[in-house]
Amino acid sequence: MSLAPLSSNLGVSRAKHLLRRACFHYNKDLLYTISELNADQAINHLLQDNTVSYDEPYDPLPSDSPHGYWLSSNEYPPDIPNQGRKRGLLSQWWFYNMVNRNNLKDKLLFFLHTTFTISKGDVGASHYFYDHLRLLEYYSAGNLRELAKKITLDNAMLNYLDNTQNNANNPNENYAREFLELFTITKGEQIGEGDYTTYTEDDVIQAARVFSGFKTMLDRSIIDADTGIPMGRISINQHDQGDKIFSHAFDNYELQAGTDQNSIMDELHEFVDMVFDKEATAKAYVEKLYRFFVKSEWSSADETNIINPLTQLLIDNDYEIMPVVRTILSSQHFYDAGDSDPSDEILGSIVKSPLQLLSSAIRNLGFVIPNPNDDMDNYYRFSKFFLDNTFFPMAGMILFGPSTVAGYPAVFQAPDYDRQWFSSSTILARYRMIECLITGRNALGGNGQFGSLVDTVTIIQNNISSPGNIYNLVNDIAEILYPFGIQQERIEYFAELVLDGYPGYYWEDTWNNFLADGDDTIVRNKLNILIGAMFNAAENQLM
Repeated sequence: MSLAPLSSNLGVSRAKHLLRRACFHYNKDLLYTISELNADQAINHLLQDNTVSYDEPYDPLPSDSPHGYWLSSNEYPPDIPNQGRKRGLLSQWWFYNMVNRNNLKDKLLFFLHTTFTISKGDVGASHYFYDHLRLLEYYSAGNLRELAKKITLDNAMLNYLDNTQNNANNPNENYAREFLELFTITKGEQIGEGDYTTYTEDDVIQAARVFSGFKTMLDRSIIDADTGIPMGRISINQHDQGDKIFSHAFDNYELQAGTDQNSIMDELHEFVDMVFDKEATAKAYVEKLYRFFVKSEWSSADETNIINPLTQLLIDNDYEIMPVVRTILSSQHFYDAGDSDPSDEILGSIVKSPLQLLSSAIRNLGFVIPNPNDDMDNYYRFSKFFLDNTFFPMAGMILFGPSTVAGYPAVFQAPDYDRQWFSSSTILARYRMIECLITGRNALGGNGQFGSLVDTVTIIQNNISSPGNIYNLVNDIAEILYPFGIQQERIEYFAELVLDGYPGYYWEDTWNNFLADGDDTIVRNKLNILIGAMFNAAENQLM
């Protein structure tokens, strides 16, 4: 187990592993491109695609007078109706752009969402959710310390955790508590009443005093000079202008109060720096990154050889996230290259989230989401009715809408972590998702056709070298989809779904007949069955 970089070219198996962990999806062309690169070159490649396929979300309702590009309107954001629908349209706007490019920063943005968590339903106007996504994107390959400062004055966060109601004479500790417990240093072992090693209950009180007087700016008229993104405001009269003294957990640090706009901002920054100067904060982020990119559990040896050096690396780089992410994704440890069995620990060890499962199916199968720029009706049916209203909720993952500030249970809840994505309550959505893509209709609800469907015949013709050989066909599909190759017994199991008791040449004859006369009825039905089964197999639930 080593953080030393893997020097060789990745090859197909390791390229699949990197693409699953560093992106939400890939296709065969990208897989074979990445397979011919070493890890560092591959990461550089995955930072280049900045394609924006859908510039600005559009609301097509009400049908007689659409709200249209509401984010660009001059209306006061809280006065614009149907904000819940618009927040959903925003999450699907992000999804559409993400699924039409391969960029590591999209995965990192979602990591930041699971770290500085909000739920889109509780942030106020959709404009603030939009600004929040832009803020996460801005820092997706940037500095965690700086993000912790900026997000404190993010309008969505101010609304979500009630800090806009936090005043000197009427403190609200919600944001202060989550800032310490979840967003930064995290709660350590409890060693006394109200003492969690890394911070104390009194530190929460003092932090709330630091955060007092930070208010939403509902018209978005204040623009942050560094990011160019709208931010909240400081109400000087409602800021606690007394000095703050922290506990032994922060070495009894004394923080001088600010009394005007600039000095209050300096006070905020000094407080954040105090928290980030603690090694426990760096370690908390490294552990989250490790769970997100590598696996949910680690040994004492991993703690010594992987977690601790990465913690020091994050400190040495002043909380720049990319040096740590690059080190992880380039390391021998990440590819299980440091032990005698390279398939026993990390490769294929994480259960795919609904977001990963759906995105990878869309790209692997060449499913074309209706283009919102010229087919808004079908795009709306797919994105709003199927994704936002049906698939994601039924699969246990409302996109950008976890039910608690701790986030999705699969991200934080020990000991099961990612295994919680797969349960009796989510299995129907996970298994019927592929049926929805193949048939082009919402089989999970009653909202009709998407205007697009998977062409299984064409995808096989374009991606499989000799599709007339049923065993070759199954093996090649497995090579693209699964973390590992499958055994002959498994190949024969899938082949039998097509052969249905007939010998192997039955499929070859059927395929050749299709090539001769162009009638794809039989081969399409058989391929739909095969691909549905292979996508729903246990091997494809893992990454």
